[in-house]
Amino acid sequence: MANLGQVIVGFLIIGIVAYVDSAEEQVVTYVFGDSLTEVGNNNYLQSLAKSNFPFYGIDYEGGKATGRFTNGRTIGDIISAKLGVPSPPPYLSLAPNDDAILKGVNYASGGAGILNDTGLYFIQRMTFDDQIKSFEKTEEAIKAKIGQEAAEKHVNQAVYFIGMGSNDYVNNFLQPFLAAGQQYTHDEFVELLTSTLGEQFTRLHQLGARKMIFHGLGPLGCIPSQRVKSTRRVCLKQVNIWVQEFNSKVEKLVATLNKHLPYAQISFADTYPIVLDLIENPTSYGFKISNTSCCNVDTSVGGLCLPNSKVCNNRTEYVFWDAFHPTDAANAVLADKIFTTLFHQASSSPTPAPAPTPTPTPRKFLVTSMNLN
Repeated sequence: MANLGQVIVGFLIIGIVAYVDSAEEQVVTYVFGDSLTEVGNNNYLQSLAKSNFPFYGIDYEGGKATGRFTNGRTIGDIISAKLGVPSPPPYLSLAPNDDAILKGVNYASGGAGILNDTGLYFIQRMTFDDQIKSFEKTEEAIKAKIGQEAAEKHVNQAVYFIGMGSNDYVNNFLQPFLAAGQQYTHDEFVELLTSTLGEQFTRLHQLGARKMIFHGLGPLGCIPSQRVKSTRRVCLKQVNIWVQEFNSKVEKLVATLNKHLPYAQISFADTYPIVLDLIENPTSYGFKISNTSCCNVDTSVGGLCLPNSKVCNNRTEYVFWDAFHPTDAANAVLADKIFTTLFHQASSSPTPAPAPTPTPTPRKFLVTSMNLN
């Protein structure tokens, strides 16, 4: 599904908004992503990328699966609780005109990618393009509720978290039986990813999004599903090199978009070093095992913790829950680290001035792309 690195800054946006905007304003976040940030959208789809069954949720409140791809809470859940803000609900759980859309929505879908071809074998999933189209419907519903002017201000001031890209590698380019890995060199593939991503950023900007955070990929070569490809179960160096190349190109893309799109405040968050440190030095964080999954499903088809999986008893000692996703314990450690770092920076830095909120006609920004057939 996804990788641990993608979730690290997912809900940094909540903290950022909390100190950038006035204290009286409600924090509003719109979340786009894959299985690391999903909170249940795929429960409503005919998808093979689901986690609404045991043993997912075994350590969540009530001990039941919710559609989160972990044994408990996501990092977003934990940071939201620290800030007293509920995690946005899944888009597909809401009626089109539900008042909840004014407080934020989560569009994340397990198996989703930047490319529409990514995750095809999961059957149904909401790709990034699908999620953007869903947000467009949300925006129309907001306009019907509060009027055009108020709706424009609302979407301009909201914060947009975007966590995409790992499935484009794990469930596309790195799969030997799929066309992408045979059709493109990595240089061509990463160019395809970044050009497509540029178009998607631009579309969100046209819809009114201004404050967008895209976080880079973590060390994909070190997640259990990739380690098993090594006879010594070590990190795959080449995969990590490719990931860092992707991160570098996206960082440059973000800088370019900020220059061309009026009032754009797009940020790139590099999570690679943080995640790598957790994986390479687990004992420093209170863990014992970071090279395999608690569910012992590294080599299983799909890599998920199915009801017939043998779950470890010492779940708090594992960094990874299944072949792709972190445990509740790992999420808690990372959330605490993020929260402490974020608010230390916030308390020691002057509050920046609010960004302008008018929505002028965007200048045209051309991004080339290739079709993935």
